[in-house]
Amino acid sequence: MAARILHRLRHALAGEGGREEPAGGGEAEDCPESSELEDDTEGLSTRLSGTLSFTSHEDEEEEEEGDGASEELEEPPQAPGAAAGTEDGEWVSAAERPGGSLLTRQLQELWRRSRGSLAPQRLLFEVTSASVVSERSSKYVLYTIYLIRSGQFDKAPATIARRYSDFEQLNRRLRCRFSCDMASVAFPRKRLRRNFTAETIAKRSRAFEQFLSHLYSIDEIRRSPEFLEFFFLPDLQAAQRLTCTGMYREALATWANAYRLQDRLGVCSSGRFLLTLAGLAVCHQELDQLSEAHGCCEQALQLLEAQGSHPLLGPFLQAHIHLAWKVGKDKRRSEARLQDLWEAGLPVQQQPSLKECLIKEPLE
Repeated sequence: MAARILHRLRHALAGEGGREEPAGGGEAEDCPESSELEDDTEGLSTRLSGTLSFTSHEDEEEEEEGDGASEELEEPPQAPGAAAGTEDGEWVSAAERPGGSLLTRQLQELWRRSRGSLAPQRLLFEVTSASVVSERSSKYVLYTIYLIRSGQFDKAPATIARRYSDFEQLNRRLRCRFSCDMASVAFPRKRLRRNFTAETIAKRSRAFEQFLSHLYSIDEIRRSPEFLEFFFLPDLQAAQRLTCTGMYREALATWANAYRLQDRLGVCSSGRFLLTLAGLAVCHQELDQLSEAHGCCEQALQLLEAQGSHPLLGPFLQAHIHLAWKVGKDKRRSEARLQDLWEAGLPVQQQPSLKECLIKEPLE
């Protein structure tokens, strides 16, 4: 149908101009199909380009338009004109129509290259706000960053707040350990002046998004303690301090954010994650939210199922038995596991409580 309308339109224009447009000529890219395909290419993702952008918005659009090797596509791009129906109900490929084959082949080749060269972008980093903080002896910009799973809606976002010096320290530590991988990663240079202008803050926000996305695209860096702890270690330290001082409601919110950060980063089986579950269980229990505390203990025990011994296994079992009795849940399995530990020679009665383990755990 679209081909017929286009054919009539061309004939009408040719009649008014007194000449007929040559078939397959150089003007074929001006047709609506080609225009729609070009629009599609402008919208392709360049999150994993790995280059920091310090140009204006217009320059960024031009660079993104030309950087085909760094684009990520889920499916081969196909505009409405790429396969149009004929009167007989048959389909005609773009390669059989004048002017349509070149651009379509380019996009197909772009898709094949991007599928083979890039890791899937499962996590997005978005600077949502930046504020200038003035203290007694210093002034700096604090960037708030959301960690967003692509294609999903998160009711409670995982957030971090970092300043330039935090990013600079991460960049320095990673370059010391991953010098080869970091050779292609750019980092915004420190400025002596104009650090607090809206233009500088906007450019750095974009640069930090690309910096984190590039790091996350490299497997070894994505799994490294340096990269992971940049996100959740400050929250764990703050939550531990709040718990030690009895500020359980404030601590609970911080433990919860640390939980979401580790969940987004895919490290839900590490020792840090078990410590986070311990913090959540303790704070929920202190706030008389016993069902939530019981759920945290159950999740931790599921993670510890395959481990014969762990410093937190005994405390979690004891806390789970106590909470299960409080909320009327089955505690027989935890009692049997605790009995097995006792028979294996573990001094069950001398085990510290979950709260004591939480307070004594060094977080550096």
